[in-house]
Amino acid sequence: MLSDPSVFRPAYDTNQLKWSSLTAYLAQHGHALDQEFSPRQFSGGLGNWNFLVRVNGSLYVLRRPPAGPLPIGANDMGREYRILSRLAESFPLAPRALLYCEDPEVIGAPFLLIEYREGMVVRDRLTPEMARCGEAGGAALAGATLDVLAALHALDPVTIGLGQLGKPDGMVKRQAVNWTRRAQDAFDSMLPRPLEEAAEWLAQPAPLPQRTSLLHSDFKIDNIIFGRDSLQPIALIDWDMGTLGDPLLDLATLLSYWTEPNDPEAMHDLRQMPTTQPGFPSRQKVIEMYVDRTGLAVGDFKYYRVLAMFKLCVVFRQLYVRHLRGDPVPERYAAFGRLAEGLADFTGHVLQTEHF
Repeated sequence: MLSDPSVFRPAYDTNQLKWSSLTAYLAQHGHALDQEFSPRQFSGGLGNWNFLVRVNGSLYVLRRPPAGPLPIGANDMGREYRILSRLAESFPLAPRALLYCEDPEVIGAPFLLIEYREGMVVRDRLTPEMARCGEAGGAALAGATLDVLAALHALDPVTIGLGQLGKPDGMVKRQAVNWTRRAQDAFDSMLPRPLEEAAEWLAQPAPLPQRTSLLHSDFKIDNIIFGRDSLQPIALIDWDMGTLGDPLLDLATLLSYWTEPNDPEAMHDLRQMPTTQPGFPSRQKVIEMYVDRTGLAVGDFKYYRVLAMFKLCVVFRQLYVRHLRGDPVPERYAAFGRLAEGLADFTGHVLQTEHF
């Protein structure tokens, strides 16, 4: 990624940290921040602030939450540190964690340092290296993404020391209840009709999980780093919402971003993944690919699919509220109100149809 300057924000748009305070804190804990290396803030993502720094002669990523009030359960650097501290030994795609600081006085918020892995992040378009492969590039990327997800869900949380990470019992139902509450808050208790209908439908008993897995909780293609030469996954990043629960939730999260060519405008406006390009399978095919890799049944998958679309709509509405509130957020947040309305309509469509 160092060879591609577009992955960094320009200097004028970079959030400033208390670098002298960070230097002193790291020194107290036996680490040295390289003063001759200029920290760079990564440009991607809608949440946490990520900076490339050099510590002890090696490159690391410093991660901290954004400024302003934070959604419940998100941007949890302590949780990410706990997961990565145990996961790297069993799951090679997990970056190693160096340090976690819970004291917000050091740089303005809790933060952690994790291993930096140089590669490519794929967002709404294939990289030139992948695009040169034609349709095979899209197909290979989709297959590799499902391989990562299946490998993650095959881990035994107890064996890797994460058996107490969350409360998996009743998790799916709690998600439905909690996100309905957040929707009410984000829309000032005036839910768009499609979301209101979805909330009523989600009030039914939730499916029972077939197994408990370690969940990423924001699993999508742009949270995977691919090797420039191998074009294979080399890291899975952004673990601040990781927990234990029903693995079909992660699959549904992936599909909530998986845009198809004939989807409505709002899905295309997400610009999160390149799945409209040649070679990428349909959402239905992705479900089949996941089943082939895991053996899990998907007879009740519609519940997870509606819940994931409901959550995605609410997330973008929450980001829009941050813009309205005057939080220091990127200008593109101003368009998220309209995007959330379109996602609400599509959530209603998913509810009313069997097409995933």
